[in-house]
Amino acid sequence: MACGGTGGHTFPGLATARVLQARGHAVTLWIAGRDIEAQTVKGWEGPVFKTGARPLRRSPAALAGLARSLARSRRGLAAQQTDVLLAMGSYASLPPVLAARLRRTPVVLHEANAIPGKAVAWLARFAAATAISFSESARWLPRTRVVQTGLPVRTELLDQPPLEGFRQPEGFTVFVTGGSQGAHVLNTVCSAALIQWAASRAASPLRVIHQTGAADEAAIRAAYAAAGIDAQVFALVGAMGSAFRAADLVIARAGAATCAELCLCGVPALLVPLPTAVRDHQRANAAHLVQAACADCCLQPAFSVDWLAAYLARFAADPARRQAMRARALALAAPAAADHLADCVEAAAQNSRPFELSNSRTLEL
Repeated sequence: MACGGTGGHTFPGLATARVLQARGHAVTLWIAGRDIEAQTVKGWEGPVFKTGARPLRRSPAALAGLARSLARSRRGLAAQQTDVLLAMGSYASLPPVLAARLRRTPVVLHEANAIPGKAVAWLARFAAATAISFSESARWLPRTRVVQTGLPVRTELLDQPPLEGFRQPEGFTVFVTGGSQGAHVLNTVCSAALIQWAASRAASPLRVIHQTGAADEAAIRAAYAAAGIDAQVFALVGAMGSAFRAADLVIARAGAATCAELCLCGVPALLVPLPTAVRDHQRANAAHLVQAACADCCLQPAFSVDWLAAYLARFAADPARRQAMRARALALAAPAAADHLADCVEAAAQNSRPFELSNSRTLEL
């Protein structure tokens, strides 16, 4: 299971790995070996293999690093007697998939985003099947076996109770998250807008949960404290389900894992796509939720303190719309995606045709 890189790739991989483990299969997580991954794989009880993969760069040093990671991946596949490789995308998938190709080990790819990354689009030609979350992803992929499974999510999110003291009948709770590494723009704009909005509110309390990443944690915590806002600030939230389920609104980037988890938990969202995302895939992800009427979207150039403060005032004043967005988010969720992807892996290992599975959707290209 090559699922390293960021939490957006690791968490769906973990969800599928646990399904495969429960079915009696031996699963090894393959990660790049970055520090951030140590947090995202915490709680995994199976073996972990570090490939040493790094983001691709056009330099001799990067090519040498790729060669080392490829050699390490080939040794890992042989030592673990691998029957099938599931790769969840990102640069961390490249060396393992190339190594599997050299060893003729079947590969199943998963693309989380509405617009596939360059790695998946190129590697799909080597795969027994390419599983996708959004139907629109298919037009970016080679004419090969494509299965729409949805994006695997951590179903344990639903078992986590709302963060204590934050889900109350009165008041309004906002959860801000820029992903596992944080987002400086979201941190600064959201904290300032929430402070500005809180100053103009009546007695109804405002509560904030804010995942900042390590760099901004202290500054954002101090800003809320100085304004007297009831806020819990974390570098990395350990129980995301508790934060989602406590929130009346989530303000977030539009990574695929975030979008899928918002739907699973039925939480209305304001999405601010990362403008530098490859092929602008976060904007496409956000558009999918906006079309389903379970999220709003603001592009980063327009995302200002004054704009957000005004948006929060309008949104908080419309409980009927919030309730409708919750229902539409739940309708869009794909809670069985990990099972469908695990079915694809089993089929590939048995040299059958993953795209003929009855419980997934085969796309005609």
